[in-house]
Amino acid sequence: MSQPTLTMFYQFDPWGSSIGGIQTIIRLFIKYAHDEFNIRLVGIEDDPQATMGVWKEAEFEGKLIQFFSLFAVLDDNVRGLVPTTIKYTAALLGKDFSSDFVHFHRLEPTLASLKWSGDKTLFIHNDIRKQMTATESKKAILWRRFPGVYFALEKALVQQFDQIFSCNSESAIWYQQQYPMLADRVSFLKNIVDNEVFFPWSTEECDRSRRELAQKLGIHKDSRFILFAGRLHPQKDPILLVRSLAALENSKVHLLIAGEGELRSEIQAEITQLGLTEQVTMLGPVAQGELSRLHRITDAFVLTSSYEGLPLVALEALACGTPVITTRCGETPNLLSVNSGIVVQERTPTAIAEAIRKILSNLSFYPPEACVRSAQPYEARAVINSVYEDMLKRWEQKSLTTD
Repeated sequence: MSQPTLTMFYQFDPWGSSIGGIQTIIRLFIKYAHDEFNIRLVGIEDDPQATMGVWKEAEFEGKLIQFFSLFAVLDDNVRGLVPTTIKYTAALLGKDFSSDFVHFHRLEPTLASLKWSGDKTLFIHNDIRKQMTATESKKAILWRRFPGVYFALEKALVQQFDQIFSCNSESAIWYQQQYPMLADRVSFLKNIVDNEVFFPWSTEECDRSRRELAQKLGIHKDSRFILFAGRLHPQKDPILLVRSLAALENSKVHLLIAGEGELRSEIQAEITQLGLTEQVTMLGPVAQGELSRLHRITDAFVLTSSYEGLPLVALEALACGTPVITTRCGETPNLLSVNSGIVVQERTPTAIAEAIRKILSNLSFYPPEACVRSAQPYEARAVINSVYEDMLKRWEQKSLTTD
């Protein structure tokens, strides 16, 4: 019996520095792929000199995969004049990437797949309703200017999918209600964290690494660190976090911002205007290993998003034993216990500052063990294994009926 082939589609280079939860999920679906599957990825390059438009065999996370790049983007962390999603969709049109299994992580590129054969799955990573109605700049998502067009497009495209996974339970219910004829195909899928990379250190190791970082940054050795990690994008609203630090009025608290994106210059301007240049360090993009170290040595991870699905970075913080402060959005509030984080009811600097103050003054109330317990059900190997097992079962059943 031949091997089934899974082809995944997303606009990134898995060997590049592209930031985002979707990128992390795809990388983990490759890392923990079952050996029974041939894995292919249709993406883009961040090297304009690379060969485009042909299948290339390469190794990723110890797995031999096939990679097809459609075009090159020098820095996908910053949006260009033409969104990468539009360019990616246009490049797919007219091609046929039929496969035993097809995984999409954005709706727009599925315009190209209507006539492809294969078992098709759509992953939904945000709460679409809240994404469309959020109050921050319409530039955050261009579809917000044309919601009617988006939902008409969605209605036309979702019927091709055999499975629709949402990492947000409310969003999954909404899709079941919105498309009752597809309700049995829609399900909630836990987001995932790689606990081979994200796990806690001993107290002594954390304290030593924290002092080393303080010395490197030239700040007081007893400084307390809080962390933001992700795209510098209006959805994540890192400027609100900077303003929250100002509202905290504690010079011994230092904010680390790990990530890149279109808001970088605005964030830097806000830091300067608020007189926080000695209390904020912008680190740029950081590799997974370095991010896990930052999670372990910070006292809290802070998420100030206006809308979310379930951000992987919150799970990564918890898996490292670090409590999470989050606005009331996405799935994160549902997984936190009273000892692993705080859900802020108002998206204001004062409310977020108060949550930071509460954790920093009661660190023993948020022990690493409680944080790790909150992340445990989202272990990547277990969640991904269940998806592959179900795919393999469906493929074997189909093979038997066609023999």
